[in-house]
Amino acid sequence: MPYTPPLRDFAFILDHVVGFQQVRDTDRFAEATADTVQAILSEGGRLNAEVIAPLRRPGDVTPSRLENGEVVSPPGYAEGFRALADGGWIGISAAPEFGGMGMPQTVSTAFYEMMAAACLSLQMNPLLTQGQIEALEHHASDALKALYLPKLISGEWSGTMNLTEPQAGTDVGALRSKAEPQADGSYRVTGQKIYISWGDCDFTQNVCHLVLARLPDAAPGSKGISLFLVPKIIPNADGSLGQPNSLRVVSLEHKLGIHGSPTCVMEYDGATGWLVGAPHRGLAAMFTMMNNARVGVGVQGIGVAEGAYQHALAYARDRKQGPTAKGATAIIDHPDIRRQLAIMRAEIFAARAIAMANCVAIDMATATGGADWAARAGWLTPITKVYGTETGIAVSDMGIQIHGGMGFVEETGAAQFLRDVRVTSIYEGTNAIQALDLVGRKLSDGGAAVFAVLDEMAKAARASGMGAPVTEAVQALRAATEWMLGQGMEARAAGATAYLRAFARVLGADMHLRAAASGEGARVALARVYLDQMLPEYAAHLAAMRADPAAYMDLTPEDMTA
Repeated sequence: MPYTPPLRDFAFILDHVVGFQQVRDTDRFAEATADTVQAILSEGGRLNAEVIAPLRRPGDVTPSRLENGEVVSPPGYAEGFRALADGGWIGISAAPEFGGMGMPQTVSTAFYEMMAAACLSLQMNPLLTQGQIEALEHHASDALKALYLPKLISGEWSGTMNLTEPQAGTDVGALRSKAEPQADGSYRVTGQKIYISWGDCDFTQNVCHLVLARLPDAAPGSKGISLFLVPKIIPNADGSLGQPNSLRVVSLEHKLGIHGSPTCVMEYDGATGWLVGAPHRGLAAMFTMMNNARVGVGVQGIGVAEGAYQHALAYARDRKQGPTAKGATAIIDHPDIRRQLAIMRAEIFAARAIAMANCVAIDMATATGGADWAARAGWLTPITKVYGTETGIAVSDMGIQIHGGMGFVEETGAAQFLRDVRVTSIYEGTNAIQALDLVGRKLSDGGAAVFAVLDEMAKAARASGMGAPVTEAVQALRAATEWMLGQGMEARAAGATAYLRAFARVLGADMHLRAAASGEGARVALARVYLDQMLPEYAAHLAAMRADPAAYMDLTPEDMTA
């Protein structure tokens, strides 16, 4: 079905909710004027609606496949990607000196949300490339930047990241891939990596892999990991392509969804690579890409939620079944269908606004170097990832429900949204890992960043005529944060997911209050839906946070057997 980019929502959130004007006011992003951003997002929306969205269904029914060791992408993907690359969309936030637009991440994030809604499988390719661009900008040598960044930004080459190994999984410190230094300053990289999205590609000239591996003198664990740039084809000094590298795609995973995106098992057999960043500091360099990806994956969830919502809304308007008390026959006029649609809409708005607030903090940290902005961005990143992906899953599931039996039939396309988005809560660090990060590393400042956010939410709630329940929720969240700070890591870990979900619920309410302050009738009504129907869930999450984990930890594997 057609996709309509939510341009009004983006403009409203930037102008009325997340304070994007302060980003425009910096010297770094002075060119991101209101007219410029509107023009970028309008043209990006048109591209996604007209060119990218028609590829969503074909990529599902005609997946990527492996032929003679090479990936063959779904019909239309090459043309769609070329339109993307030719328009300069891959480098929206990249440095102008290498061919990028130099726009704030807030702007590129809005574009990539639209692309995720249009076709998540294809969107994953440039999103990973964008993350690699950022990692190289921050950590690569000048020579690597000069050689690789213009090609990545132009879309001539694409990028991936290689972390996971069969025996290691989430425990990156257990990886076995090795890198041996060579006399010419390069390295020979050997090992196997799994779950590599777009590990090969037939519509870019080269695929550039960021690979975690160990040097011969590496310490055990995560402190002994280095990062290497390993291209599929070794480039010459002038950027032209030279000899194929010693790497290959072993196989493609057969997945629940995102069929158009090839998820590769990669084999490196003495492949030539170059060190990115300092030796043994690979995780620090890779985390630049991973943090970018975590925000991006949260936004993928929001984009898919928007697509699923639009799909369900169109069906509910057209489907005639059973008269209501007022005599109408379209199912959108049935109270429970209207309730579900309103919840979907309210959930998407809250998740989108949180993601945009996160990006504003990232952009302000970039533009000003302010540690407070960096801390805020760090705090919001795991919330953006978890809330965005869980919103994608929940809204897609509700979309199937609204379709009824037709939602369970593949031909309607409703099920694809759920199948595609389900992985987002798993990759780039499972949502449980995001919650552990929130109550661990992100509280290591004694709660300074979170208390600053809570103070702002409390102030906004006091200023709103609708703010009483939010004031109460913020007070409860403050007490929960103080409780967390008083616990050891075992107790924090047990309550981490519940705490993050509670915080997201209250933060979402804050975003809706800010929207309602505009006085627009629809914004006020949507805020009421969120405050009445959804905000109360925070109390249940906080009760679960404090619950004694012995209730389940004392169960033995035998106890869990039926």
